[in-house]
Amino acid sequence: MAYVTPFHLKLMALAHRPRNTRQRRVILDELKKVTSHPTAYEVLKLVRSRMPGISLATVYRNLELLSERGVIMRLDTGGMKRRYDGNAANHYHVRCIVCDRVADVSCEPLGTIEELMGEATDFTIVGHRLEFHGYCPACARQPAKPTA
Repeated sequence: MAYVTPFHLKLMALAHRPRNTRQRRVILDELKKVTSHPTAYEVLKLVRSRMPGISLATVYRNLELLSERGVIMRLDTGGMKRRYDGNAANHYHVRCIVCDRVADVSCEPLGTIEELMGEATDFTIVGHRLEFHGYCPACARQPAKPTA
C-alpha cells in the first residue's frame, strides 16, 4: 500500500473543492448588492452588465453551488419561482401572495423554537426557516377583482 503524504491529501482536497471562478465572484457580488431576492433569470440580467456572454445555465449552476456551500440562501418554500438571497444568515422572509415579491423581516430569529420542536419531536433540530405570507403595499392598494 502506498503512503499518502499530507501534501497529497491537500492536493486531493483541492481537486474536489469548487474553484472560486470570476463568474462565481461576479454572481455573488451582484446578488449581495440587492435585497429583492431575485430569481436566476433576474440575477442573469444583473450579471450581464459585467459579463455579457454569461448564460442562464451558468448562473443557475453557480447559484445552486453557492447555496449548497452555504454562501447564499436559496428560497423555495412557498412561491412559484426559486429565489436567492445574498444574506446566508438565518433570517425570516415575507412573501406577497399576489405578485410573489419577497422581503426580509427585520426581527431576531426565534432560537427557542428549535428547542421546542426538538422537545416535541424525536428529531435533532439543526435549524429552521420561516416565511410569512400576505399582501405587499402595492397589491394591498389594488381593488379586489371580482370572481366569476
